[in-house]
Amino acid sequence: MKFGQAQPARRREDIRFLTGQGRYVDDIAPAGALQAWFLRSDRAHAEITALDVAAARTAPGVHLVLTADGLRAAGVETGMRFARVANRDGSRGAAPARPVLAEGRVRFVGEAVAMIVAETLEQARDAGELIDLSLDEVPVALALEPGGATIHPEAPGNLAFDYGIGREAETAAALAGAAHVVRLEVIHNRVIVNPLEPRGAWADWAEGRLHLCVNGQGVWNQKKELARMLGLAPDAVRVTNPDVGGGFGMKAMTYPEYVVIAQAARMLGRPVRWMSERGEGMLSDNAGRDLVAQAEIGFDAGLRITGYRVRVLSNLGAYNSQFGQPIQSELFSKVLTGVYDIPHAWQNTIGVFTNTAPVDAYRGAGRPEAILTIERVMDEAARVLGVSPFDLRRRNFIRTFPYRTVTGQVIDVGDFPRVLARAEVEADVAGFAARRAESESRGMLRGLGLATYIESILGDPSETARLTLDEGGGATLYVGTQSNGQGHETVYARMAAGMTGLPEERIRVVQGDSDLITNGGGTGGSRSVTVQGTALRATVLQTVAKLAAFLEGELGLTGVAFSDHVFGAPGSNLRLTLAEAADLARARGRADLCDQAATITLEGRSFPNGAHLAEVEIDPETGALQLDRYTVVDDFGTLIAPELAIGQVHGGVAQGYGQAVMELAVHDAEGQVLAASLMDYALPRATDLPFVDFTSEPVPSVLNPFGMKGCGEAGTVGALGAISNAVRDALAPRGVTRVDMPFSPQRIWHWLQAAA
Repeated sequence: MKFGQAQPARRREDIRFLTGQGRYVDDIAPAGALQAWFLRSDRAHAEITALDVAAARTAPGVHLVLTADGLRAAGVETGMRFARVANRDGSRGAAPARPVLAEGRVRFVGEAVAMIVAETLEQARDAGELIDLSLDEVPVALALEPGGATIHPEAPGNLAFDYGIGREAETAAALAGAAHVVRLEVIHNRVIVNPLEPRGAWADWAEGRLHLCVNGQGVWNQKKELARMLGLAPDAVRVTNPDVGGGFGMKAMTYPEYVVIAQAARMLGRPVRWMSERGEGMLSDNAGRDLVAQAEIGFDAGLRITGYRVRVLSNLGAYNSQFGQPIQSELFSKVLTGVYDIPHAWQNTIGVFTNTAPVDAYRGAGRPEAILTIERVMDEAARVLGVSPFDLRRRNFIRTFPYRTVTGQVIDVGDFPRVLARAEVEADVAGFAARRAESESRGMLRGLGLATYIESILGDPSETARLTLDEGGGATLYVGTQSNGQGHETVYARMAAGMTGLPEERIRVVQGDSDLITNGGGTGGSRSVTVQGTALRATVLQTVAKLAAFLEGELGLTGVAFSDHVFGAPGSNLRLTLAEAADLARARGRADLCDQAATITLEGRSFPNGAHLAEVEIDPETGALQLDRYTVVDDFGTLIAPELAIGQVHGGVAQGYGQAVMELAVHDAEGQVLAASLMDYALPRATDLPFVDFTSEPVPSVLNPFGMKGCGEAGTVGALGAISNAVRDALAPRGVTRVDMPFSPQRIWHWLQAAA
């Protein structure tokens, strides 16, 4: 890549977004599209004893009412697909069917029971009032432990899976023989994702072909599922993603609504649109986190870790969501031991069904949960053992690479001591004592929290890119990932310009259309720029190689090569740019050389890592918390677009702050959601956060040609532990020994009163 490729630049998307020119799914629905509305259960667990939709079908403006019976009669496969993990006994996790519309029983508040399609949304809602839905309530199961009222007969005791990984016997022996053992329970509160743009989609059926436009995080999984469930050939399904206003993992899945509106469009021969309302989404979107981790860590006399054991109780909600089972099992395990050299570790995750909305991926997906757990335990161990949390971490850092963890992950490179040392300087840890004294002089409590983290980029290690050299010296780049606001258009155009010499402003980036690339991995797991960038490089190299071979044959030359953005050959005066070579190929009838695609598979996953330092100030009279200072030092390897990486870190820290301080999805004993509007559910605002200071301390990865490591979720992975440890540190002088997220004023005040 050319010098200056990794320098800051403006995001090309921003002008479009900031001037109202973004084109989101609800902006581009076909004219005359019918409106869909879903009747949802207002009970958490009940038998459906009556579902009469006859009156709704004859209501003004209504074109169609669909229930599970209607879908089955139309030949639709109503069971959704999901991943299952291996149990410790070798069997697979429980697989109760998840219907797209409730069949026989409802299992969470917000579950879709029927869909009405009408000329207007008001008519569809009015028709919904005419549906006779009778529900006979049955006992509700909410406990995060196996047992209680049965939700699915296929999962006795509501046990979804019993997963284990690591060295169970060796870990038990290491803990039994340790000089010091520290135990801690860490509660990971359930959060509601709340992207700026709620979920939505529209479907159209024309000439025997389905087009679903959805605000998702990729198109190919949606395409495969629609083809399977609707009994269509893959070529008969097109899925597109327009501009997307936030995804955070929650929009990565196929949801019931997309299948039902697609079938409605096929039955009616007219486009059908649906847009979730905020309250509807807070009930029906996949939730995040919701687990309890019980951890034990052992040290020898020299304070080196000898063993680490974690038991996780994970709430899956009422059904297996698409990736629900692997999140707190397989993905948690990928960074189970964090940045530490731990010889023996064991993780046991118990997945439990409850009468709540399904739980699935949320920014970080298992890695924030694993890192929060071990970073809380390490901080607690430092406090119990009477040593500096910085020193305890340094004693136990991984120092030799490549390093294979107990759970089989191979970390290619890293320099954790260097990152931490830089973080101490950037955060002015030496000046913390004076800042704490100043806070105390005003009657305030100040705490410093540290979290050192590592994450593994996830998702499909394969990706495709297609590059078309356009007439006039431009190019169109087709990518298999999907921007949800990260700035992909900017970074991909910049990378393509650096590789080809074409003007960046003349490179058009096209994403989110299953008709334009045969396959793609979508966006998730911090994979996009690393995997897509490598695919782009392969495509450019293929294009250059084919044009070089063409020039050799056409001009009678040998050794044609592309260097410094120009084709040349030894002993000749050949000097052609890529655009000029493409023009010559087209003129000679070889336009095929100007449209190339390549698919790559990374040989291994990279491991972004870093250190977060948070300082909080707490008013003991009210319990109010202020995040006063925040410092991040990250090793993202090579930064292709630094300003985009910084933006991702800022956003990730904000979401981590939200979960740590104010977000909590609450249910009552009947399974009713008590925080189903933004009047009841708190989200962070700009005024809640200080400036987030970011420093890059890179160690380039050796597992991709650019040395990149991914950055999309790292802010959240580190923020939870840093803020939690800061709160624990601030309250410790007042005798508070346990803190649990979220750190609301009411909770903090009660802890202080109890300690007093």
